[in-house]
Amino acid sequence: MSGMILALDQGTTSSRAILFNREGNIVAQHSEPLTCTYPGSGWVEQDPQEIWLSQLGCMVAVLEKSKTAMSQVEALGITNQRETVIAWNKETGEPLYNAIVWQCRRTAAFCDELKEEGFEEVIRSKTGLLADPYFSGTKIHWILNNVPEAQRLAIEDKLAVGTVDSWLIWNLTGGKTHITDATNASRTQLYDIFKNDWDEEILNRFSIPHSALPKVVPSTGIVASTDAEMFDSSVLIAGIAGDQQAALFGQGCFEKGMAKNTYGTGCFLLMNTGEVPVESETGLLTTIAWKTQESTTYALEGSVFIAGALVQWLRDGLGLFTDVAETNDMATLVRNTGGVYIVPAFVGLGAPHWDPYARGIMVGLTRDTNRFHIVRAAIEAIAYQSFDVLTSMERDLCGTLTELRIDGGASLNNFLCQFQADLLGCDVVRPKVTETTALGAAYLAGLAVGTWKSTDELEALWQADTAFEPRGSRNDMRSQIKGWHRAVERSRNWAIG
Repeated sequence: MSGMILALDQGTTSSRAILFNREGNIVAQHSEPLTCTYPGSGWVEQDPQEIWLSQLGCMVAVLEKSKTAMSQVEALGITNQRETVIAWNKETGEPLYNAIVWQCRRTAAFCDELKEEGFEEVIRSKTGLLADPYFSGTKIHWILNNVPEAQRLAIEDKLAVGTVDSWLIWNLTGGKTHITDATNASRTQLYDIFKNDWDEEILNRFSIPHSALPKVVPSTGIVASTDAEMFDSSVLIAGIAGDQQAALFGQGCFEKGMAKNTYGTGCFLLMNTGEVPVESETGLLTTIAWKTQESTTYALEGSVFIAGALVQWLRDGLGLFTDVAETNDMATLVRNTGGVYIVPAFVGLGAPHWDPYARGIMVGLTRDTNRFHIVRAAIEAIAYQSFDVLTSMERDLCGTLTELRIDGGASLNNFLCQFQADLLGCDVVRPKVTETTALGAAYLAGLAVGTWKSTDELEALWQADTAFEPRGSRNDMRSQIKGWHRAVERSRNWAIG
């Protein structure tokens, strides 16, 4: 049973653990659902203890399913929902407030303040990010200004803040290690991605003490060991990456110009730009793809906040179907959407629009509209949002995408995949192993301990399952895209009144 790597994949809607063998195949996996709460308009929170205990439970379950002892695991890789923030007491390990989830928009007013004073340009020039509530830094600022216990502990140097990877590692090591990797740090608005260090000017503006932040480590490398008392033995923590960077790595996008899209709760599109960062002129983000001891690889990223969550809303909020798997067939029961467009700006619009005040709309309804039109419009909305991001990437790089590698739960929807290929005019390829986020974390950990020797070896493991080639009329696509952009404009600035 040697050569096995355990990957922890802590996401927004679930925690999971997957055990991979040396061939990159799944030996066993287990997942547990997570709860989100919505205490205010545009606010999204989770229970930090539920995050930790659900992830711990998944680890236990996957080892039991595979009849594997922790001593047989060569290394542990961790990947996580990225911009979600947790604050806790360094001495007791107790969280001070709920986790503020990446989707939360409560810091929109502070972001407006940063823009008005011109500080967004400082953030952009150093971090590659924007002054948007999506990112971690403004959430930490909010906690320090609204949670009295956090203020007190910061003064006493007893405050710890971090993204979900830091919270998991703190608990896995019994409170001995407070670290994050460069990919997660690069999503905070606080980390200079060119100097690879926390930026004091931004920390001062956000009133965040350096002492509360984790140490930043490479994405691949032995950085800690789990508490031996937790299992029968300790295991090396050797790979850490934010979920979307992990998926890029797991998809084998090791060369400049290669791109992937993860269709999950949101859509996250990353393109490898090599060791030289590319500044976007179209509203995309410059971010760290991964960091080794020797070098840093960068990426362009566009984030779509609501994708699979839209389909979940149709199921749970509107009751249009009972199983998400039904939507593929439902979408094909009508020839088109009947002119219906859905813009799922439930928590604002992400790239390339960046409007925290946009809200979701459904337009084009007539008496002929039925639930199949609405379901089809929802699936098409996922593809339209991805189209906007990918065409922005092409403009930034002055090139044309020839292949998009896809993963995530919604990538199993063949209608979505085909419509995406039609919109983009390029091949959309789904791999045999679609758990690429966890696989990327496993690869990063395995490289550090010698399970795999190089990315060339990993590239040889990647296998395509289905390739969707573009078909249909480009004129029809252009007409539909025009309708989509009209709908997007009508959703803009809605919450401002």
